[in-house]
Amino acid sequence: MTEASGRELLEIAGKLYERMISQQQAKVLRLAREVVPNITPEELRNPHDFPKLKEHPTFEFEDGLLSGLISAQVALNAEIKGRLLPPEPPRR
Repeated sequence: MTEASGRELLEIAGKLYERMISQQQAKVLRLAREVVPNITPEELRNPHDFPKLKEHPTFEFEDGLLSGLISAQVALNAEIKGRLLPPEPPRR
């Protein structure tokens, strides 16, 4: 695989993950607002601050899926960059 195809793969995968993550973030926010109507996306970064969310039947599952998607995106980016792309010089 060439550097160009590695960059293309990174771009395609990045766009796919961004769409999936965006959809899952919207779903998690919608579920959270069933319990805490005025919760913001920023507040949702610390769901443990809202004990009522623990009682929601699917919130933690869907929030876990979101975390998994983000982790998979980071891992794939690192793998592609590490195997297929030349190292970048340090930034100053």
